[in-house]
Amino acid sequence: MLKYRIVWTAVALCAIALAGCSTSTQAVKKKQSEAFRNLGEAYLAEGNYTTALRELLKAERLNPKDPYLQNDLGIAYRFKKLPDLAVVHFKRALEIKSDYTPALNNLGIAYLDRNEPEPAIACFKKVTGDILYATPHYPLTNLGRAYFIKNDYQQALQYYREALDLQPDFINALRGLGQVYLAQGNLTEALSIQQKAISIAPKLAILYLDLGKTHTLARDYQKAREAFGRAVALDPGSAPAGQAAEALERIKDLN
Repeated sequence: MLKYRIVWTAVALCAIALAGCSTSTQAVKKKQSEAFRNLGEAYLAEGNYTTALRELLKAERLNPKDPYLQNDLGIAYRFKKLPDLAVVHFKRALEIKSDYTPALNNLGIAYLDRNEPEPAIACFKKVTGDILYATPHYPLTNLGRAYFIKNDYQQALQYYREALDLQPDFINALRGLGQVYLAQGNLTEALSIQQKAISIAPKLAILYLDLGKTHTLARDYQKAREAFGRAVALDPGSAPAGQAAEALERIKDLN
């Protein structure tokens, strides 16, 4: 489906170019920018972040005052591990469209990428105040993560639970809740939450990494090895798999 979208966007760009002679220059630029933006969004959805960024930058040269484009650029830079540039573009999106709540939520996430929980919290609290925001469990979960980074576990628990009240199977909130319990040393609750998360998303390697850490702290090394091994098998070459492989090596001879 994404490939068809890319093809049709390329066709649209050709059509816009051909029609340019009978349309005002500014209108043509705006149409071309939208087409490049659509192409960039299709590549973002595919996970092809470098190509997405290339197309989005073409769009920006034509119409830099498009808030949706600026938000897309922020997302692309986030995935390219460039949070400083992501912050710049999310802010630009909000300068152009001050009530653009998704960009505000993304700005908060970019601040967390920079390990800056305080400005992130300010963003997420504004997002939760928008009663029209369609997915309030996202900013609530992000607040949980921000307070977890601050080592404020009670506040983190509060926000993760609020998110789960709205969306009981939201994996990010479940995982965050498990991490808080683990940090508190509450291994029983951590295991319960982690097992629930795995029952919902049994092919997500990072959940087995978390489970392995909990079993390790509980000194159940056989179960820890099984969990770490599962993480490695599910997503070889990924960061969670690499961490799981290192953990396996550390406990390989423990009983």
